Amino acid sequence: MHPTSSRPLRGPDGTRTGYQRHRTSRTRLTALACLTALACLAGLAIAMLHRSPVRPTALSRPTAWPYGTSTPTAESATSSQPQLGAVSWPADGVSAADISGYGVTDGPGATRQVPIASVAKLMTAYVILHDHPLSANGSGPDITVEPSEAAAYPSQVADGDSLVAIAAGERLTERQALEALLLPSADNMAWILARWDAGSQAAFVARMNATAHRLGMTGTSYTDPSGLDPSTTSTAADQVRLGMAAMRVPALAAIVAKSTAVVPVAGVVRNYNTLLGQDGIAGLKTGSTQAAGGCVLIAAWYKASGRKTLIVAAAFGQPGTPETILPNALQAGRNLVLALDHALGLGARQGRQDPSAPG
Repeated sequence: MHPTSSRPLRGPDGTRTGYQRHRTSRTRLTALACLTALACLAGLAIAMLHRSPVRPTALSRPTAWPYGTSTPTAESATSSQPQLGAVSWPADGVSAADISGYGVTDGPGATRQVPIASVAKLMTAYVILHDHPLSANGSGPDITVEPSEAAAYPSQVADGDSLVAIAAGERLTERQALEALLLPSADNMAWILARWDAGSQAAFVARMNATAHRLGMTGTSYTDPSGLDPSTTSTAADQVRLGMAAMRVPALAAIVAKSTAVVPVAGVVRNYNTLLGQDGIAGLKTGSTQAAGGCVLIAAWYKASGRKTLIVAAAFGQPGTPETILPNALQAGRNLVLALDHALGLGARQGRQDPSAPG
């Protein structure tokens, strides 16, 4: 046995010898190193545990994300959307609204396919401006009225169509043609624009339907560019989607906001949308036929706390006589805009009262 294993070596004064002191110091250093290594291993294990993903079990619940924060999934993102108060919808016909920041809100019959009369001309204008873009104030190329189109005008007048006066060889700019299409709702200008753009009405209608499909308008079927044909049908929900897209086209938004315009031959033309300038209303399109009743698609701006929100509202199939269906539709559309304004204000007040919402 090693002599130092039985008893410690000491000097004359009773202290440990240098050899023993060195051995004890080395032992302490070894123990300290072991403890340090164990601590590092424990820290590494904890770090790896925190880094490793937690796999959800069948009993897992989705994480509750705070209001107003960015979220990783669409499902949790909807929880931070603003709220909309109750809406008072028109008592008759079908209706819907699309509101910036809220999306499409369905009213009664919102997804029911119905004739939409001259509201169809909004898609005609949308396709034209897609194929032949204009700046907000641009005029665009000239369009010449063909002799056959001018020759058909007297019989169209006799049929009671909505028209503007035209003459063979008349030249209109693209913008003037769109003004004649959208303000006084000229059927003959829809047919002229379709021929100019696509070569025929049938080819143009195919473009209208392709555009509707691209915009997600699954309940829409266009059969003519004017809307005079009752087989041109759509839904209120589809048309408010189109209206929102149309208001993003500067030239189109500028035209539908005009009360009057001047075009060759016809002279001054007036917008059938007599609500312009009231209650923030800035467009879009009216229509009326016996099959469709009174129809309006309205764009309006809601202002609150220095912010503007775009509303597009549809009220189709409003009842009445041939003389009253359009005024009735305009009144229904105005009432709906006011109801949506109220619902937006109510939702904002409710949001401020919600303790989880930002102040």
